[in-house]
Amino acid sequence: MNSASSRREIAPTDYNFRFRDCLVGAQMLFVAFGALVLVPILTGLDSNVALFTAGVGTLLFQVCTRGKVPIFLASSFAFIAPIIYGVQTWGIPQTLGGLVCSGLVYFLLSGLIRWRGTEVVLRLLPPIVTGPVIMVIGLILAPVAVNMALGKTGDGSAVLVPENTALWISMSSLLVTVLVSLLGRGFLKLMPILCGIAAGFAVSLILGIGDWSAVAATPWLRVPSFTFPEFSWAPILFIVPITLAPAIEHFGDIIAISSVTGRDYLKDPGVHTTMFGDGVATMFAGFLGGPPCTTYSEVTGAVTLTRAFNPAIMTWAALSAILLSFVAKIGAFLATIPVPVMGGIMILLFGAIMVVGLNTLVRAGKDLMEPRNMIIVALIIIFGVGGLQFSIGSFKLAGIGLAALTGVVLNLLLPKGKI
Repeated sequence: MNSASSRREIAPTDYNFRFRDCLVGAQMLFVAFGALVLVPILTGLDSNVALFTAGVGTLLFQVCTRGKVPIFLASSFAFIAPIIYGVQTWGIPQTLGGLVCSGLVYFLLSGLIRWRGTEVVLRLLPPIVTGPVIMVIGLILAPVAVNMALGKTGDGSAVLVPENTALWISMSSLLVTVLVSLLGRGFLKLMPILCGIAAGFAVSLILGIGDWSAVAATPWLRVPSFTFPEFSWAPILFIVPITLAPAIEHFGDIIAISSVTGRDYLKDPGVHTTMFGDGVATMFAGFLGGPPCTTYSEVTGAVTLTRAFNPAIMTWAALSAILLSFVAKIGAFLATIPVPVMGGIMILLFGAIMVVGLNTLVRAGKDLMEPRNMIIVALIIIFGVGGLQFSIGSFKLAGIGLAALTGVVLNLLLPKGKI
């Protein structure tokens, strides 16, 4: 469909109540649901809070963009590793403080884009930096995925499910996720994670793994268990650099939805406005104990399939998420999913994150054997994955934060010509 015909199909944003729009909005939430709740499941945050902050975050984004962009915001995968590390090191409240401050990166980039245009950001953060940083996110999480697939805790310190039993469960969830991704049709293809969870859950029941008593004991309705942030420099300086990766990814998501609808959202309402809205949603989520928000490509895929271009449909999706967040049994059920089920899916998920970073480099067409490029990519990956850390007093910079900072500094300092 060409751009002109797409524009003719797109009606102005219409907030009049229609039962069909309500159903389509709920359907959009269902498409996003697997990824939305996966982040809190993996990081120890509350799934019901994540639903609430995704819903309100999407509404805030719509306010900032004047209801022009048909996109849904929810849990960001880029923050899985820093949240896991932050919770283990500083606890949930201080990690949330870092997540709140990560929203400031969106505000700074929004101001920079408004002032100088998108080109200055792309020069500051080219693919030679963002690609390997994204790769580090996937690689640094690989041991967590393997440990959980083997029935252990993420750090491997305790065995929760016997290894042979865990492998049957984890490989079942992995296999079904892969098959649905490759062979699924229609909306089924948009829900490989949910299908994988269902398959792993079924195998767990057959093998007698899992304790569902907590679900029965949980009331149907309850206010989400909000957690409020605490602020200290160490988690803030650790988490904030990581925001560069999802912020750059934001450009791609806005370009994608522009291509689908035939409207140039980079100009109207402007990528600086959408970036600002993403930052507002991220800060709000951190203030209440939810994972940072990001624009969801899964929902963009559903928009492509359904041709449901009216941004008001995302309002219904957001309201559906808010209503579901008060159903306490949802969170209780998700918390009882056996570890190997998620471990199998995480193997594919974290590998896919690494491949996204690799693809960023490939699409950029850079010669990685050219000394400058080789140095930047090599140091980002080895610094990030190898366990190197720099300490200044009680502050430590390591992992993804160190990788991102290394890439930005090297890109700015190394001469452009051959070394």
